Amino acid sequence: MTPTLIAVGSPSLAVDFDLATLQRLSTNGPRYTSYPTADRFASDFTEKDYILATRERRERGLRAPLSLYIHIPFCESVCYYCACNKVVTKDRRKANHYLNYLEQEIALHARHYDGQDIVSQLHWGGGTPTYLEPAQLHRLMQSLRESFQFASDELGEYSIEIDPRTVNASTLSALRSMGFNRVSLGVQDIDPKVQQAINRIQPIAQTLDVMGMVQRLGFRSTSIDLIYGLPHQSVSSFRQTIDTIIAARPSRIALYHYAHLPSRFKPQRRIDELALPSSAEKLLILQLAIEQLAAAGYAYIGMDHFALPTDELAIAQRQGRLHRNFQGYSTHAQADLIGIGVSAIGAMGRSYLQNARDLETYYALLDNKQLPIQRGLHMTMDDRIRRTVIQSLMCHFELCKSAVEEIYPIDFDAYFQSELIALKPFIADGLIQHEGDWLSVTPKGRLVVRNVAMVFDAYLRQGQPTLAQYSQTV
Repeated sequence: MTPTLIAVGSPSLAVDFDLATLQRLSTNGPRYTSYPTADRFASDFTEKDYILATRERRERGLRAPLSLYIHIPFCESVCYYCACNKVVTKDRRKANHYLNYLEQEIALHARHYDGQDIVSQLHWGGGTPTYLEPAQLHRLMQSLRESFQFASDELGEYSIEIDPRTVNASTLSALRSMGFNRVSLGVQDIDPKVQQAINRIQPIAQTLDVMGMVQRLGFRSTSIDLIYGLPHQSVSSFRQTIDTIIAARPSRIALYHYAHLPSRFKPQRRIDELALPSSAEKLLILQLAIEQLAAAGYAYIGMDHFALPTDELAIAQRQGRLHRNFQGYSTHAQADLIGIGVSAIGAMGRSYLQNARDLETYYALLDNKQLPIQRGLHMTMDDRIRRTVIQSLMCHFELCKSAVEEIYPIDFDAYFQSELIALKPFIADGLIQHEGDWLSVTPKGRLVVRNVAMVFDAYLRQGQPTLAQYSQTV
């Protein structure tokens, strides 16, 4: 394949796939679902700090909507590629025990809000949320609705991650009746050989059947998760996967790059490294996928996300409302995020916080009538300035310097003098344009926008931890 200019969504959001440039700039770096990134959180942040953040929210009269993230860590079997916080078990009694503690945590959070704060976004992730049986799903949703006030179905975005192997028509109907209006389906690849290698056997007929049921039941949006870089994948095999998924016409497609980090994630040690595609092959697979999605009318949102032009994600990007948080790209830029469950991350005002990452500690803190917050971070002024810059680049591929100066008391060019010097090689390569008041990521630079964002990351300059802990930028 030769480098091509791929018009994705609209000419302003085109992607210029330059294979040589991508190979040269491929490195490891953060995904910037937050800034500062979660590895900067410190253990001296406690429940008291969170309570102060909620109090400040009330005292300042802030009525930003709320977003809730619920982490369900359970899975029946392990997918070898997975890097999520999970508990693999077939013992459903463990889920009931976990629900008891989730309900305690929900109640502890709710007492810091006066009932007038509207939840406009809800996401259940995992693990496998649909590991829970219908009665357990109902129980958890009822607990949330008893503690928080939710926006209407038309205004709210209520999503859940689904393993198509764990649901049927009855389960999906129950989810819709509970108020979920969006679903995310894990697929990864439809090739049986790839599925065998990652321990996730999932017949395509089963996946397509679930997608059909989701559409008939009136869910507003369906997102499909795919992964490139898995063992035994090739350009020709992945072509069939993309063609099959496009034919089913999901609203959104997430095309993730597999990060092989077996030293950190034990299940990945079961993957045959000799079966992994080479770096060059992975880039060709990515190019193929982008070309196919563009031809099918999907808009390139950023990094690894694509959406139909009519989807709310694409609309938010066109209107300048796109946001990036711990669940990826989001339409709810102003929402404060409450993370509930083991390892869940939240963002409240100027603070980030994360729950205990193991069940034993999570349970122990709640037994002590404490919120299970184990670490977090108060953003400095510098953090907030850089977060604004990185968010703008990651979500909109451009940055207005005077707009930043209107929010913060800085002279942009003086404040970021060293960063602007560091951007000169990107400008010379045609990846960035710096014209007057604007910094813009060109079509050629959009696939390496993480590299561009890293220039503004003050923590990376401190050199700890090393870049090796992160996934590859492309």
